[in-house]
Amino acid sequence: MLGILPETIPAKPWTVETLGKLANLSRSTFSRRFTALVGQPPLAYVTWWRLTVAARLLRNSDTAPAPIAQRVGYSSDFVFAAFKREHGVSPGRYRLRNRDQS
Repeated sequence: MLGILPETIPAKPWTVETLGKLANLSRSTFSRRFTALVGQPPLAYVTWWRLTVAARLLRNSDTAPAPIAQRVGYSSDFVFAAFKREHGVSPGRYRLRNRDQS
């Protein structure tokens, strides 16, 4: 995406203004076009992406949830509560239920 290495994307402190600048668009134009193309606002998508990456890391590593939260852009376990809203269980319980069996 836009010449940025994928592993660096989730943790960045994204704003609609920053994303718009990367696309050489105003904040409002970027937000309108992004939402029309993707189907959700830019920062909602960033949240979804962070939680998707976090879920993959929980399934495929033994790293504790707190470092994973930081790796995907959340400053604390408390903020990582978004994971529970999205997946219906805490990160630790998600890991137990979805551990990669390979």
